[in-house]
Amino acid sequence: ISPGDLTQFIRLIRSFEQRNFKPVVFQQVSLNQTVQDFIHTFLPDIATREGLPPPFRKYGYVILIKCTHLVLLFQTNELVMSLDGDEKLILQDDQTLKAAGVANETEVGFFRKEDYVFYKANPKSKW
Repeated sequence: ISPGDLTQFIRLIRSFEQRNFKPVVFQQVSLNQTVQDFIHTFLPDIATREGLPPPFRKYGYVILIKCTHLVLLFQTNELVMSLDGDEKLILQDDQTLKAAGVANETEVGFFRKEDYVFYKANPKSKW
């Protein structure tokens, strides 16, 4: 697999409490781009993607992205996303995807920082 032929899974998270998320697949992703460049690549796609409900397309995601599943390495028992390991798993804007530990078929969560901080302080579901 060449660096430009990788597949990445983005988990768009609208609500941690209500476990409201949608997975989206992006193909031909280069691991040599920065996290910020990757976000700028897929953000316009989300706004116009067919099959994605309008609430997910129009949600005001604040740029915070966290690895939720690395193929063959770890998975979380949390339905939406693990609340542990922020220092290792939250991707930094200026890092390349490769330097951040992202590989082919890595799943990352995309959400609002304030929603995550609020949920992490009181991780209760509302459903």
